[in-house]
Amino acid sequence: MQITKAGEYGVLGLLALARRPVGEVVMVDLVASEEELPVSFLGKIFQSLARAGIVKSARGSGGGFALSREPREITILQVIEAIEGPIALQRCLDDDAGCEHITGCALCGLLAEAQDRVKEVFHTTTLAELSGRHLPAGLIKLARTRGGSAGTGSAAVLTSVTSDAGDSIRFSSPSSMGPGENETVFLD
Repeated sequence: MQITKAGEYGVLGLLALARRPVGEVVMVDLVASEEELPVSFLGKIFQSLARAGIVKSARGSGGGFALSREPREITILQVIEAIEGPIALQRCLDDDAGCEHITGCALCGLLAEAQDRVKEVFHTTTLAELSGRHLPAGLIKLARTRGGSAGTGSAAVLTSVTSDAGDSIRFSSPSSMGPGENETVFLD
């Protein structure tokens, strides 16, 4: 079993939504920028997540996507299976494929045990927990290119992202900074 790019991008995109209040609608372009993901592919993935009830979509001006419930209520297993379908490490463990050896095969038993453990890890890990360990790739790149100095001429959108490890990215809106104040970027 290998989690596809769709599964990976789906989780990363949801982490961007998990950093915001539940129900806050965010455009796919912004999520893709924060996580350095392809916009059109992420849009298709979010449509799958909307069909599964994990996100809500809003159309029109100001449209985008929002989490449908609290990040602590959404497991990584729910996300991956909404995008990829049921997890099966081997063909013999897929209920639809069937296997003529499953009843007495030691390998099928071992694979079933491994699959159960993988699913348990994904089932017990929530978006809230995972977001505490994650710093968005696009925002890290932005922080490094800005170098923490004000006066770059670009407006800052993000005020704070902090991982459980203590890494931080903080941007202040240039209009809110006093003379001589700098934006602060903490990256280890």
